[in-house]
Amino acid sequence: MLSFENDYSAAACPQIIARMQQVQNETHPGYGTDDYCKAAAGKIRALCDNPESDIWFLTGGTQTNQVVIDSITAQYAGVVCADSAHINTHEAGAIEATGHKVLALPQQDGKISAPQLDDYCERFNADANHTHMVRPGCVYVSQPTEYGTVYTRAELAALAQVAHDHGMPLFIDGARLGYALTCDANDANLDDLARIADVFTIGGTKVGAMFGEAVVFTRGNTPENFTALVKLHGALLAKGWLLGLQFDTLFTDDLYFQLSKHANAQADKIRQALLDKGYDIAFVSQTNQIFITVTHSRAQELQQQVKLGFMEAVDASHVMLRICTSWATTDDQVAALIALL
Repeated sequence: MLSFENDYSAAACPQIIARMQQVQNETHPGYGTDDYCKAAAGKIRALCDNPESDIWFLTGGTQTNQVVIDSITAQYAGVVCADSAHINTHEAGAIEATGHKVLALPQQDGKISAPQLDDYCERFNADANHTHMVRPGCVYVSQPTEYGTVYTRAELAALAQVAHDHGMPLFIDGARLGYALTCDANDANLDDLARIADVFTIGGTKVGAMFGEAVVFTRGNTPENFTALVKLHGALLAKGWLLGLQFDTLFTDDLYFQLSKHANAQADKIRQALLDKGYDIAFVSQTNQIFITVTHSRAQELQQQVKLGFMEAVDASHVMLRICTSWATTDDQVAALIALL
């Protein structure tokens, strides 16, 4: 059975597995105070060209989103995002569980725009009942989006400007950031994100690590008592050095970018084959996720031989499926999938 279901099914890239085996007899202090975390943080700061940034290592994507949003958003406020955003669709109400309502705006190719955000905030403030309503307290976007599309540097800067004009921080979720940074459509690099965002994440779980996300507070603006907040949300790993070791490995010799570029290149081959064969591709993206709309019968036929991600029902006769490549996707697997298609 072929698997193109997601980008985190394989354990971890060989370099991380080898590194873990090399250090299996070492001992380290806990909770991210070890030398591996310090080394990884230093490498990330250098790539961001931002010595003022604070780097933290957390366990998983949903926990990280919950911790960050809860820490930067006032108790009475909500988080603005696209209606397709992960925090609005596939995180089981984790954000609302912290008391912050998710304020979802209609997406266009997975994105929200600065004018759209500004209009929402202006209408909120103009509402005579706004003191009884959930105030927009922060802005969340993902890079790339849930549909594999990429925000340009100008789009992110414009969103940040509007957010700041309305007193809100901008949080960029980079669970799949490597795929955005290495795709042909991208013009926003790590140093750009460090200048534009108030906080962003660098995903490890979906980009070659066994687990883990790096959180970058870009202006030395880590919320007070952040370690306690991380622990409160169950996201503080006692063996934090395992996170540091993985990110130190990923950011040695450009490994993070090589793994991401490989996944994108494999997706490009599949994308071109889909176009050649006349499939209905739902979103135009250059990252590692591809979305196709097929009939129910065709979906069932494909899924007898390949694991694909189910996204949504399009209508009574069609469903949207996701094809997802990763660092582990081989040429043989791509060729076999193209043959099935």
